[in-house]
Amino acid sequence: MDTLQVDILNPKASRLLKDLASLGLIAIRPISNDGFQKVVDKFRTAAADDVPSLAEITEEVELVRSQRYAKKKASDNH
Repeated sequence: MDTLQVDILNPKASRLLKDLASLGLIAIRPISNDGFQKVVDKFRTAAADDVPSLAEITEEVELVRSQRYAKKKASDNH
């Protein structure tokens, strides 16, 4: 059995699918609301609104590297 997702572009296609289902040739199930997908979509939308620039990314990377270096250097001195 194959599972497909179909986007219905014409109402006539919906009627044809229902006819096929009534003949027992196909089964039609509604798509379940996936909570995980909703969360992912929410994060993507939020991220699209506030995209950091290359300079901001570089600044953050340098900050983290300097903190790690300082932490490692402090632990090496003890």
